[in-house]
Amino acid sequence: MAVTALDPRTALVVIDLQAGIVAAPTEPYSGAEVVARSAGLAEAFRARGLPVVLVRVSFAADGADAVPGRTEAGAGGPRPEGWDVLVGELAGHPGDITVTKRNWGAFHGTGLDVQLRRRGVTQIVLTGIATSIGVESTARAAHEHGYHVTLATDAMSDMSAEAHRGSVERIFPRLGETGTTREILDLLAKTHG
Repeated sequence: MAVTALDPRTALVVIDLQAGIVAAPTEPYSGAEVVARSAGLAEAFRARGLPVVLVRVSFAADGADAVPGRTEAGAGGPRPEGWDVLVGELAGHPGDITVTKRNWGAFHGTGLDVQLRRRGVTQIVLTGIATSIGVESTARAAHEHGYHVTLATDAMSDMSAEAHRGSVERIFPRLGETGTTREILDLLAKTHG
């Protein structure tokens, strides 16, 4: 399905493109490819005065603010210094909104919804890593919050191509519209001058 519309107040929301996550192996696209495509979208959004939200995940050194609960995967171990720093290709733009999350999704426990609503945002375009974790969780919450959701499927990746494909083919069509970075940029140029 192609992207059919971008609302007048659409925001780009970039999930977890930070040092420790981008460095991990991903499929079907490398972290560098996801960063480059997300940076291209961010540049186009900024040029049109549309909000860009950079979401990162981080926890206290002692893990006190990490999500509690037992899982079969277990708790993650200690993280190296700087693992949560946003990649240079996206960071450093004073007009961008930065959100720090401590969950998979970017809405729960953050000010993301307030930041978007105060700016009149009715639609979000999502990119980031990992497709089936942070991106999907954020897309689900955005849909539940009443936003139109667009997913740039070649500006996201996962730990396996199968996980990526499962979200893109089975979940995302129920939450919004999917398209490539090029399709979104072309529609942005047509609808937002």
